[in-house]
Amino acid sequence: MSRKWIYASRHEGLASRQAHADFPAEGPYEREMSKEGFFGPAAFLHHKHPPTGWVNFEGDLRPRAFDLNLLNKAETSPWAAPRVLYNNSVDMRFWKLASPMTTLARNGDGDQLLFIHQGEGALYCDFGHLAYEAGDYIVLPRGTMWRLSPSAPTAVLMVEATNTHYTLPDKGLVGPHAIFDPAMFDVPAIDEAFKAQQADEDHEWVVEVKKRNAVSRITYPFNPLDAVGWHGELHPVRLNVRHIRPLMSHRYHLPPSAHTTFLSDRFVICTFAPRPFETDPGALKVPFFHNNDDFDEVLFYHAGDFFSRDNIDAGMMTFHPTGFTHGPHPKALKNMMTQSKPATDEYAVMIDTRDPLEIGEGASQVENIDYVNSWKGTQA
Repeated sequence: MSRKWIYASRHEGLASRQAHADFPAEGPYEREMSKEGFFGPAAFLHHKHPPTGWVNFEGDLRPRAFDLNLLNKAETSPWAAPRVLYNNSVDMRFWKLASPMTTLARNGDGDQLLFIHQGEGALYCDFGHLAYEAGDYIVLPRGTMWRLSPSAPTAVLMVEATNTHYTLPDKGLVGPHAIFDPAMFDVPAIDEAFKAQQADEDHEWVVEVKKRNAVSRITYPFNPLDAVGWHGELHPVRLNVRHIRPLMSHRYHLPPSAHTTFLSDRFVICTFAPRPFETDPGALKVPFFHNNDDFDEVLFYHAGDFFSRDNIDAGMMTFHPTGFTHGPHPKALKNMMTQSKPATDEYAVMIDTRDPLEIGEGASQVENIDYVNSWKGTQA
């Protein structure tokens, strides 16, 4: 049943009529308060001071940052990778792999997304062979049997859609070919490389199957990646971030939801890719302050210059729990209305979850506990 929200549009005091543009001089810091992430009704409040200008922040709502680069141990099994953030709907792990997997993996708990942060190599699975490189999203349907064989040390952000699936967002008025054309998806091939690996039958093969967060080991006297062909609509896909063409408006700073790449039942995955800055003189040119009261927000920084964050490098992750106001770092506020360059230069993966996230053992080992203090600041 569709919702009929309770509201009557009002305008009080000094406020712009257009969201994210043309701010009054007396209230230059706009804060959005909304329902359903950025999809429901919203209010836009104008403040004299940045809403993140706190002098102290205590409690579990504090913003957090994790340097996943410090998780140095390379594991041959994805199920040994340290857990970073998780809830009943999603499981995020950061996995480093320096040599070919000696076993096969299968996820019985949900669809598996591999985001290749570093490295290159080959994925072998039930459906064939697929090369990978940095910046690739690889979506593996639940039950797919697979292994990675890196040709360069590889780092992977793994995001499991627990007990459910990944789908594509409805792109609405812009049509199904906007942002990226589904024709850009690559699929595994039963090629010469795949046929060559089938010859590796000089030893037993073990398949590690994860189900309900427990791993069962199934041993075969032959290589079980022995398919000779397949057809159908269910299969792994690969998409590189450089093939994403983000929506933009030169007169309005679009919300993160405009950059949605994949959907699951209780979370979304968005991709921030290079795009021109807004050129309208009155338009906001950095992310707006907002308190997202319906979703926890996670950002994994892949590559580039992260223009709205200070002292955040590639391979780091930030976590902003539901219920507190956040936005651009104080250092970014000086560029709130004017940018010194024509376009952004960043790739980042955003994961917004409808249910509260728990901190995993991996993240707790590499937390920057001073991150909350980096938000302190006054008008730039």
